[in-house]
Amino acid sequence: MEQKKRAPEYQESQYLASSESNGAEPMTGAQASYLKTLAEEVREPGAFQQGLSKREASRRINALMEKLRIGDLPPHTD
Repeated sequence: MEQKKRAPEYQESQYLASSESNGAEPMTGAQASYLKTLAEEVREPGAFQQGLSKREASRRINALMEKLRIGDLPPHTD
């Protein structure tokens, strides 16, 4: 049985925009790193962009994590 690749286990709260912030601040270094890693993992390099807000980075991280969770990945051509 084929095993699905899983993203590294990170503490989610570290990468998500705080509910106390308005989300308009620039994404953190941790968010940028995690988003880039996830984008590469699911082969969607366009999901990572410099200059995103904390809120948008958080939204994209959640979406990519969900793709990994449900296995909604493109077929690998390696």
